[in-house]
Amino acid sequence: MQDGEILAKIKDLISEEHLLRERVGSGEMSSEEERARVRELEEALDQCWDLLRQRKARREFGEDPDFATPRPVSEVENYQG
Repeated sequence: MQDGEILAKIKDLISEEHLLRERVGSGEMSSEEERARVRELEEALDQCWDLLRQRKARREFGEDPDFATPRPVSEVENYQG
């Protein structure tokens, strides 16, 4: 996945999060449903940002950024930067 594709996915995930908040505000969705989906979106966003960081680091060190791969949510969410 190229940087532009990752950034487009990030934009889509953020748009979905905003839509969810609107749906809860209008009563179309329960806050429990919203919280569960927002958690999934946050995890997916964290994976995307991590993948972009990996690609940038590979470029900085003269490596091919296309060999960067998404890490599991468990690894990304527990990262201690």
